[in-house]
Amino acid sequence: MRVFIYFSTLKLTALDITLDKKSSTEASIKVTLKESDYQPNVEEKVKDYARKANIKGFRPGKVPASLIKKMYGKSIVVEEVNHILSKSLSEYIKKEDIQLIGEPLPDMDKAANIDWDNQKDFEFDYAIGMVDKFTYDLSKKQKVASYTIELDKKGLDETIENVRKQFGTTTNPEVSQEGDSFYGELKQVDGDLSNEGLINWDDLDKKEQKTFKGAKPGDVIEFNIEKAFKDHHTAAHLLEIGHDKAKELKGKFQFTIKNINRTEPAEMNQDFFDKVFGKGAVNNEEEFNNKVKQTVEENYKRETEYFLDHSLREHFVKNTKIDIPENFLKDWLLRSNEGKVTQEDVDREFDEYVKSLKWDLIKNKVAEDNEIKVENDEVVDKAKSMILQQLGGPGAAEQLKDHLDSFANNYLQAENGQNYMKVYSEVRDEKILSFIKEQVTLAEKKVDLEEFKKIASN
Repeated sequence: MRVFIYFSTLKLTALDITLDKKSSTEASIKVTLKESDYQPNVEEKVKDYARKANIKGFRPGKVPASLIKKMYGKSIVVEEVNHILSKSLSEYIKKEDIQLIGEPLPDMDKAANIDWDNQKDFEFDYAIGMVDKFTYDLSKKQKVASYTIELDKKGLDETIENVRKQFGTTTNPEVSQEGDSFYGELKQVDGDLSNEGLINWDDLDKKEQKTFKGAKPGDVIEFNIEKAFKDHHTAAHLLEIGHDKAKELKGKFQFTIKNINRTEPAEMNQDFFDKVFGKGAVNNEEEFNNKVKQTVEENYKRETEYFLDHSLREHFVKNTKIDIPENFLKDWLLRSNEGKVTQEDVDREFDEYVKSLKWDLIKNKVAEDNEIKVENDEVVDKAKSMILQQLGGPGAAEQLKDHLDSFANNYLQAENGQNYMKVYSEVRDEKILSFIKEQVTLAEKKVDLEEFKKIASN
């Protein structure tokens, strides 16, 4: 196939480019350059160097072209050939509408054997990974669970008690009682694991709580690590180790108590209400309870919306058949991150990477098929919303009304436009997900917090 490429000299040059498909997702591209393809540009570069070169013994602009060729000829050829390769390959891929995954990978062995001193014609081979055409089913047949967390009286009471403790006063008693927390050193009896940290009463298994009740600073409490806590997360945080490692921990550990912490809950009075929600926001216990309930449910809503987005991603990745060139992709990940990742890293993270890649492909196709676009005003509005949220929510809007536009624009222009692209991507994702939610069936389910935690952790 002959592809016509315009170069800076405005001469029309034809290159030999051939595509050899190995499968629907993997292929090789061969680019053949003859001397006539690059030499005119090389000659122009040599003349340009001669005009600008400042070499001892020659007046400016009078350096012979033969000397420039001797000094810089090979590097000029290499530079020009690489320029032509990059440009021609890019335009060929665009013209043929090849949907690439990653980037073309050059045959490094073949490239290493090029004789730049004597060779006149060149062949370059590239491996490419492609996305084959795929379809998705965006219809009411697709059902995804959408959860609403209901805050019952027990949950509300527990939340209020936690807020009272958060704003309460802390003492360090000599003898512990139910509800206290313990600071000390956790040490493995037959091993090297050791670290200082805090154990909260509610993190302890019920049987172990009895052991800690009535304890004093200086006491050493021994227990089996796999039975002491309600889950392995506590041990992971205490010992500052990974959760997978904490899950495998077994055997005896000792905890030496250094301090006992007891929090006396704040009294339910106006001073407490003002500290929690701001001066005058609530004026009595009933208003306070309602405000807590509203705040908690808003937080729950954010969690359930995030989980719904995650569920939609998992559902469509699982139920949309997309062929991926796995061997090429692993090679590309390794070579494009040379020195940063190992083959073991790639193999370990590969499944998650493929999921993420498939989801990006699905989102892009949904956006393209349904003309979902993002306007600049939407990006600016999103930036304003983010700024207000960081500075205290809607209440800050009145104070910032004369400066909010300036703050938003400054933020979006910072980091060489990276902030703009980040916000743009967020808005785009939100619009795509919103569109998907309108097309599928969302099966509404009401659950309490504990039930939702179990569902979300699976």
